[in-house]
Amino acid sequence: MLEQQSLLNKIKKLTVIGATVASCWLTQTTRILALPQEVILEKLKPIPVFTIADSQGAPLIASTEDNNRVAGVFISEKDANSFVERLKQDNPDLGKQVQVVPVSLAEVYQLSEKNSQQQDGVQFAYVPSSQQIEQAQQLNNQYQGGVPLFVAKAGEDQGYLTIKQNDQEVIPFFFEKQQVQQLVENFKKAQPDLANSVQIEVVILEGMLDAMKQGDDEMLTRIVLWPSKESLEFLRSNTPQ
Repeated sequence: MLEQQSLLNKIKKLTVIGATVASCWLTQTTRILALPQEVILEKLKPIPVFTIADSQGAPLIASTEDNNRVAGVFISEKDANSFVERLKQDNPDLGKQVQVVPVSLAEVYQLSEKNSQQQDGVQFAYVPSSQQIEQAQQLNNQYQGGVPLFVAKAGEDQGYLTIKQNDQEVIPFFFEKQQVQQLVENFKKAQPDLANSVQIEVVILEGMLDAMKQGDDEMLTRIVLWPSKESLEFLRSNTPQ
């Protein structure tokens, strides 16, 4: 099996912020139970991620010193393709047998939950975009790894900026800083008196998934994960008209 210890560094058990306000307009939250799995899957389904698989479609597994089995899940298709190209150079025999396979983040999450109940189940290590790692480090020097998500806050009590989707106010968490920056610019034009209060915060996807499963805040029902520009282009080019 391929030894890829660096993948283990991508597994983070960080918690997402404990919210006291739910929206940009600083409304009080209502405490509820954690999200049901079907609701979590519905939120994750639109996000494409990319695995490395062999000719039979089985994921490439890395073995660890403590006998854990780990498969990498790339947020960026470009990063996944680059990994395969490096593998072809470093290990041609293995490299020619593998390919990049797109899957839904919901599929990975569901399989991860199933495997967590098995003693020898495969663990999944999310591999963030290298470009977004740099953006996260610039925003928060305490960021130490994991897949960064970017969310904007504003106002005296730092409520989350919302957008309207299907006639509902939702809180977008973006996979790219550039996307949240555009939301911020639009907000500043609409609410110039609050422009100086806007902040962009970094949270971790792995922590977000834990929060959805274990949290007790109404904010969780309103969170929407927003695909990166690269992912949106992938969806457009691979979705039948």
